[in-house]
Amino acid sequence: MPENMIQAEGLVKIYKSKETEVLALQGLDLTVEEGELTAIIGNSGSGKSTFLNMIGGLDRPSAGSLIVGGKNLFTMTEKKLVLYKRDTVGFVWQNNGRNLVPFLTVLENVMMPMSISGTPKRKEKALQLLEMVGMANKKSSRMNMLSGGEQQRVAIAIALANSPKLLLADEPTGSVDVKTANYIFDIFTELNKSGQTILIVTHDVALSKKVRRVVAIRDGKISSERVLKEAYAERLKETSIDWRKEDTQEEYAIMDKAGRVQIPSDLLESMGLSGNKVKIALQDGKVVISGPDQK
Repeated sequence: MPENMIQAEGLVKIYKSKETEVLALQGLDLTVEEGELTAIIGNSGSGKSTFLNMIGGLDRPSAGSLIVGGKNLFTMTEKKLVLYKRDTVGFVWQNNGRNLVPFLTVLENVMMPMSISGTPKRKEKALQLLEMVGMANKKSSRMNMLSGGEQQRVAIAIALANSPKLLLADEPTGSVDVKTANYIFDIFTELNKSGQTILIVTHDVALSKKVRRVVAIRDGKISSERVLKEAYAERLKETSIDWRKEDTQEEYAIMDKAGRVQIPSDLLESMGLSGNKVKIALQDGKVVISGPDQK
């Protein structure tokens, strides 16, 4: 049985200033198994980027538990956190400038993380990674000679340089065209087939509909999950499918350990509910929710 790569329980993050407190995560629970390809979606301010930064070791939880690759990020020292960021996770940013060094060649960029960690046969491995992302023919180019999509493919190779257990991608297709976005997704798919665990934050509707598991964060908690229907599982590379329009996934509301479920705001509005009280009843084996004045 696969082990858990990510185990988050009751995760809370509070940002404080002199005058205000912002509750970015409100008891988030999520488990991601080794070898999963999972997408996280959510509106701006929902907490998805905060969660990704915590997994990447770039931010600390305020409360709760977060274990990634068997390592407890809540109790980790700064020294161990540096090693964690170097060896356990690889990050692909939407902003390529966070991954790439402009005055180095493509090959030198990919070799740099391996130089820091002391990886042997750096050039050989870097060339293999560039071959995998289709950039071996640009190994001697500098960043200003590459398109945005080519830079993003190099960024993926860099993120994989130290063989991370977990690959994190923050809007990896957010600044490229549809053809390049499909190519990048195909790279992630092939990596996942070889056992790489991947977590993607995305606003790309077409991309999210091709992922086997999509987790939606709303108001700092997991509100729902979508799972790819079996009929589409073997058709991910088909160009004839309009992934923005096809109903490719089953959606499930997520119930936390206290039995609480988030009801989507559009459903509440359609029911005419504006307060914080509802009636709950069991009818014919189904839970029925109605307004406080409805019979």
